[in-house]
Amino acid sequence: MKKRLLSLLLAGTMIMAMSACGLQSAPATTESEPAASTTESEPAAATPAADAITLVYAEVNPEDTIVGQMAADFKSKVEELSGGQIIIDVQYSGVLGAEQDVLDTMMGGGNTIQMARISAFALTSYGGEKSKLLSLPYTFVDRNHFWNFAESDLAKEFLEESSATSGVTGLFYGEEGFRHFFTAKEVNAMSDLAGMKLRVSNDPVMNGLVESLGASPTVVSFGELYSALQSGVVDGAEQPIANYKSNAFPEVANNMILDGHTLGAVEIIITNDAWASLTDEQKGWITEAGKYAQAQNKANSESKENEVLEQLKADGCNVVDVADKSEWQEAVKGVIDENIVGYEDLYQKLLDLK
Repeated sequence: MKKRLLSLLLAGTMIMAMSACGLQSAPATTESEPAASTTESEPAAATPAADAITLVYAEVNPEDTIVGQMAADFKSKVEELSGGQIIIDVQYSGVLGAEQDVLDTMMGGGNTIQMARISAFALTSYGGEKSKLLSLPYTFVDRNHFWNFAESDLAKEFLEESSATSGVTGLFYGEEGFRHFFTAKEVNAMSDLAGMKLRVSNDPVMNGLVESLGASPTVVSFGELYSALQSGVVDGAEQPIANYKSNAFPEVANNMILDGHTLGAVEIIITNDAWASLTDEQKGWITEAGKYAQAQNKANSESKENEVLEQLKADGCNVVDVADKSEWQEAVKGVIDENIVGYEDLYQKLLDLK
């Protein structure tokens, strides 16, 4: 809790401090080294160059999550490849705001945040009609299906959409595991969700999903979710397993049902202005580091998730598996049909990659 409160207090101060700059000169002292990578090929840290530029990277989750580690891998590789000419200043744990706050800041032209890791569905409210398809329930049958997409030419088409509609450039995809519902009260079947107030982020797909399960979608910002669960404003929410644990949600909602309604597809973005300001060589470093971070994410995500799941069980979390998801899939068919109108052929291409 102390960490959560301190993060909120620091947010305003940090944004004010950065508001006078766009691409910043690197400070004499940089943030601490990123956590050790889980592979043997971790790139060496580079000493910042005197004329280095700094790209501020927003991450709503802590560094010890799957997406937090991806940010650390991306940071270390960019700084290694650039010889310290580009510094990635990763701000973890939502100190720069929730995903929607970060997107508003990036698209508002203030140049205080140049990069971010966001959930793919977050772009839905900013013209990302193709990105919406990635968050439709039960689209990806397993991780291999997602990676077949993420490494395909179709993924490039999806990434290009954000540049044209949202003022940000999509660099690469990653994933943070399947998303599951967690609740304050025990849930053993889909029917137990009926009447519950489940937190959503005002995303139309998630609103429809929750309603189709008989629950009541309740908009709460991510930064306020812990207290909302603690006070009973909401009865539950949904997150990937690693994020659920790292954000201390088991303290206030110690029940998780593994329905796996959506794979947590994530996108790393940079503002169009920041991207345009880079030289071709600098863009090359960023692109190469993105490939590295994506590969690390693919290699480590599932094992990290399994490790966290076992920790949760050992700590007494009530984890319920869903052996047969046909009932859940049947319940959400209307949500899928409603949200693929005009994109039926593209959605079928996505399905055919399994």
